[in-house]
Amino acid sequence: MDMPSPTAVPPPAAMPKDSFLRHFRYVVASNPVTAVAFALFLVIVGAAVFGPLLVPYDPLATNAARALQPPSWDHWFGTDQLGRDVFSRVVVATRLDLTISVAAVALSFVFGSMIGSLAGYYGGWTDRVVGRCLDTIMAFPLFVLAMGIVAAAGNTIENVIYATAIINLPFYARMARAEVNVRRHAGFVQAAKLSGNGDLRVLAVHIFPNALPPMMVQISLNMGWAILNAAGLSFIGLGVRPPTPEWGIMVAEGANFIVSGEWWLALFPGAALMLAVFTFNLLGDGLRDLVDPARRT
Repeated sequence: MDMPSPTAVPPPAAMPKDSFLRHFRYVVASNPVTAVAFALFLVIVGAAVFGPLLVPYDPLATNAARALQPPSWDHWFGTDQLGRDVFSRVVVATRLDLTISVAAVALSFVFGSMIGSLAGYYGGWTDRVVGRCLDTIMAFPLFVLAMGIVAAAGNTIENVIYATAIINLPFYARMARAEVNVRRHAGFVQAAKLSGNGDLRVLAVHIFPNALPPMMVQISLNMGWAILNAAGLSFIGLGVRPPTPEWGIMVAEGANFIVSGEWWLALFPGAALMLAVFTFNLLGDGLRDLVDPARRT
């Protein structure tokens, strides 16, 4: 008697990838706003990665003969007071602003979620010490605190990143603490402990993934806030130094020429800043749906 042929099974490594791609397509197709947000996000990332290679002019090259020219076919966004092409500077600035935002949010997410998870899981004096430290940070107006950190440490890109990370850290710590505290006595946690898993493994493998979806929304929001914070510091002279292309610096320089009629100097970098913040605000729901284990069923 012939034995039935075994059913072909895809390689184990291919299953998670195919499942994620199907879930990603489902999330994008089910919500048009999420699709628009991801499309805008790809445009921003493309401008950050490939923009410096594709811009028509050197963003740092000056030419007094073409200073303060309005938008035209040669200069789509016009030129500034030094004759530099505004379009090239806006596109090239995307890389710097996105780098500051991603680095600052990554630092605040990693350290904030770690200390918040430990505080929520162990409670007691760990929770009290972490809570008082977070309250100290939140006691200051966050932008004023960032100003003080950068002013004391020096206005470099690294210090802007650190200051932005510090003021965003309480958001992730408090959210992680609340989510972990709710789930630390759940049935699946007790089952994991009875299976021989240690506290750190239970926290990292079983509890934290279930606390991640609401934090993804916070990550998306903080990306926009981090860009605004970096631009605000540059606007008041405590961020990136000129002549480096950066949206906040360009808005600050262009604000001086609005009264005399050169509106394009502040409009286009301000519009780029608004579009980036708008994109990250829309992206939050899509990121939450992507990482939510309940949505994958």
